[in-house]
Amino acid sequence: MRRSASPFSLTLLGLGVFLLALAPLLAWYVEPRAQQTPIDVNVTTVFTGKGSYFDTDALAVQDDQDITVTRRVLGDVADSERGGVAVWDVSTTIDTPKTLPLKDPRKALQWTTERWVTDRRTNRPVHCCDETPSFEGEAYLKFPFGLEKRGYRWWDNTLGATVPLRFAGTKKIQGYEGYRFTGTVKPTRTGNRQVPGTLVGRPEQGQVLAEEWYANGGIELVADRRTGRIINAKIAPKKTLRAPGARRDAVTLLQSDGLEFTPATQREQVALASGDSGRLELVGETLPAGGGAAGAVLAVVGAVLVARGRQRPVRSGAASAGPGPGAVRPGAEPVRPSG
Repeated sequence: MRRSASPFSLTLLGLGVFLLALAPLLAWYVEPRAQQTPIDVNVTTVFTGKGSYFDTDALAVQDDQDITVTRRVLGDVADSERGGVAVWDVSTTIDTPKTLPLKDPRKALQWTTERWVTDRRTNRPVHCCDETPSFEGEAYLKFPFGLEKRGYRWWDNTLGATVPLRFAGTKKIQGYEGYRFTGTVKPTRTGNRQVPGTLVGRPEQGQVLAEEWYANGGIELVADRRTGRIINAKIAPKKTLRAPGARRDAVTLLQSDGLEFTPATQREQVALASGDSGRLELVGETLPAGGGAAGAVLAVVGAVLVARGRQRPVRSGAASAGPGPGAVRPGAEPVRPSG
């Protein structure tokens, strides 16, 4: 009997080997390349909370008012593709109950525009493409992919410097768990502003170059572990003016004990983080693990079937041998016995 492998066993063996080779390829090659900051973004996040602000019309501080911070992030696809980086244009407005209905950033309490440029894989700043401001750190509008349970340096644009954040455990936002990071900013001088002397307690002086001071009593950012997307943010900013050389604040420009993502913004950010995280998990964990296990099983079964083969009957050697002794060849006369 002779053995030969069936097409089915060879197919099982080949498929198993293919899956075994594909599993590490997905985990070590495909997933890292899938971890790239998107460039075609168009996301709006909204913070709300109670606070105080200086009303320039009334020349007085308005307390216990609704404060709304709206930030829109729009990706510059053309510049991103040209430079191989992520270029995001960011517009941020701070509105009061008086300015919010106007829906005009030029009439907001404060309006700033920025251009953020980062490496799509590491999230590190890239100083090109008309970036403004020039910033540093590891976390800005998002954290890096694959968050670790450690501290990160977060760029605070109002401060104009990085703020150390510490890992503070996990926290669920809208039922979705993320890593929580916290930090504070001590009162720090950030610049100067020319104002009437009476505003900062110097009525004898017509105009003074007042000092701008900034502090943040509580920064809390909750981010998705895989994607680094911020699913909730809470800040407690305080911006004040001081007379030149003074040690105490003279007037409050803006203060809030807690501006936080609205529930609608939280849900939107959670949905985006969950979708992106699920795709990364599929490519980096589920498919490699499942494919590797299935490949091992198929390879073993296929190898066993190939080893066992399929038995086939083999023709006897006599069937293919020439005529034996005494056989009469066709057309030949029989040999007659002598005598």
